[in-house]
Amino acid sequence: MQNWFFTSESVTEGHPDKVADRISDSVLDEVLRRDPYGRVACEALVTRGKVIVAGEIGSDVEIDVDSIARRAIAKAGYDSGPGFSAETCTVENLIGTQSPDIAGGVIASLEAREGSSEPLDRLGAGDQGIMFGYAVDETPELMPAPIQYAHRLARRLSIVRKDGTVPYLGPDGKTQVTLEYKGRKPASVSRVLVSSMHRPGIDQSEMRRDLITAVIQPEIGHLDLSTVEILVNPSGRFEVGGPEGDTGLTGRKIIVDTYGGTARHGGGSFSGKDPTKVDRSAAYAARHAAKNLVAAGLADECEVQLSYAIGRATPFSVRVETFGTEHVDPKRINDVAMDAFDFRPEAIIQRFRLRRPIYTETAAYGHFGRAEFPWEAVDMADELARELA
Repeated sequence: MQNWFFTSESVTEGHPDKVADRISDSVLDEVLRRDPYGRVACEALVTRGKVIVAGEIGSDVEIDVDSIARRAIAKAGYDSGPGFSAETCTVENLIGTQSPDIAGGVIASLEAREGSSEPLDRLGAGDQGIMFGYAVDETPELMPAPIQYAHRLARRLSIVRKDGTVPYLGPDGKTQVTLEYKGRKPASVSRVLVSSMHRPGIDQSEMRRDLITAVIQPEIGHLDLSTVEILVNPSGRFEVGGPEGDTGLTGRKIIVDTYGGTARHGGGSFSGKDPTKVDRSAAYAARHAAKNLVAAGLADECEVQLSYAIGRATPFSVRVETFGTEHVDPKRINDVAMDAFDFRPEAIIQRFRLRRPIYTETAAYGHFGRAEFPWEAVDMADELARELA
């Protein structure tokens, strides 16, 4: 098979879209902290001097949206100073209450209304839609290598800014990594791109040296970089960034949040949505299933597709695809997956304890490939391997 190239990108927590994601997830976490059964769909828009927070909340708790938004903005790196900052921006709160029509279908599923007394049938999906989960044996995290490396570089940009290693960096930044593949396996890094906001007057050649030394080499220096094309701030200076330079919106980085374009995506974003919204919780469950199937050695690559009907607990459809990399009969993999994984919303929520305020930390550097999140556990791999031995 001919060699081919694949590229994925990531962004830092100070990217305007990620500032919006952080605000939305911070609102969600504050509701769940006070009411674990609260229902939230929160969107944010951030731009020059202005933040708009909108959406719906189904809960009796009262939260201070203004303070939550300002704390999130400060945490993302815009705590003070000229331009966009938590101190000087205005915050407009347009959050309303959740539609009773939607709430009714969530609280009492179609199955429950038809007479099911099964506890895991009681919660209906908060919306219709399709979700994908994916895993591949390219990295220890069972993530596609391009997005995993791009996330490492983006996170490192923030680390060296905060710890003073490269003190002139600003919060906004982007990374991009291109890998060369031979057949289905990554062979080498071909290109690396790092762009970062910085203080005025910084020499670009000095910045290039600093970012190669402090960001690129620590994260992917174990790979052969001798022939890698490295670009740092290819457009030149990057002094105006964040919401001062570009408007940010919740949910606009769904490919960064998932698999960097390697796998399919159903179109629904994650941030600001409580776990009854299957856009989020079912995507986590699909990743968990795909990762465990690969970790069990049943396939080198796996994609799980789920679909739901609003108000119904049982998935509309489930499909497992292994792209010809399976090591046992694909039908057996599909059958055992259907038996082993419960994709009803209440079952997903209970398995991963999703009614906790854990979501703000997901707002940057990806929702997958990070061991701190419960859906990343390979807790079923041994059982699946035994089942299909």
